[in-house]
Amino acid sequence: MSKPPTPHPFDAALALSQDTPGHFTGHTSPAYWNMVGPFGGITAATIVRAIMDHPQRLGEPLSLTVNYAGALTEGPFELQVTPVRTNRSTQHWTVTLLQNDPAGLPVVTTTATAVTAARRETWSQSDTPIPAVPAPETLERRVMFKGVEWLSRYDMRPITGPVPRLWDGGGHTSLTQLWMRDEPARPLDFAALASMCDVFFPRVWLRRATQVPAGTVSITVYFHAGSAALAATGSGYLLGQAQAQEFRNGFFDQTAQVWNQAGVMLATSHQVVYFKA
Repeated sequence: MSKPPTPHPFDAALALSQDTPGHFTGHTSPAYWNMVGPFGGITAATIVRAIMDHPQRLGEPLSLTVNYAGALTEGPFELQVTPVRTNRSTQHWTVTLLQNDPAGLPVVTTTATAVTAARRETWSQSDTPIPAVPAPETLERRVMFKGVEWLSRYDMRPITGPVPRLWDGGGHTSLTQLWMRDEPARPLDFAALASMCDVFFPRVWLRRATQVPAGTVSITVYFHAGSAALAATGSGYLLGQAQAQEFRNGFFDQTAQVWNQAGVMLATSHQVVYFKA
């Protein structure tokens, strides 16, 4: 008897058990480990996967806001996923992610809200076309930091604004553009798209060319594409563009846009990030 195929590391990381409707359990994955905890994008993706697996779900993801309230540590966790209101075309969700503390008491590490929607064909227009950039095949893959495991899970090919090679305080812009996809390549879905909206390193590092402590406090992802556009994207590269708007009093924001190779905008995101000067 042949062995079942080994799941993609991304799908293995998102494996969830649902004992009752809306109550999920999972386990952190070493494949998506960041410097001191899980990569924030994999946490967002886990929340999307839980909503997609909920038996009462209406439609597809439209927006997701994830608030990183506390550190998620290695080990099991649970998700409480609740559809708080269902309308004709939209459904509103609250999500709480909990982990037990050393005393065995459940502690909230992450909260989230989301909206799913039943999309319909209507007038559509893009006011932010895909930038003219070199094709991904003409660029080399680059790993931003050695020893950070989750970075090995993505094929990232910087165009402009890579991680500074010299931390000399001489930065002058916060704009990054890069091609990216899962490594190994994997057909795109909503969970993977949510995760890739968070692959951008803190903009303060690029703007200042100084590696200061920084971490996302809250991220919102807007999904502009439905499942048909994701299926058409397949396992192709996505073009990501990110830039900050304001650095002030220990926090900054950064916006991002994500297109597929056909020039279709799939998602935009906005996040606020803590940094220590």
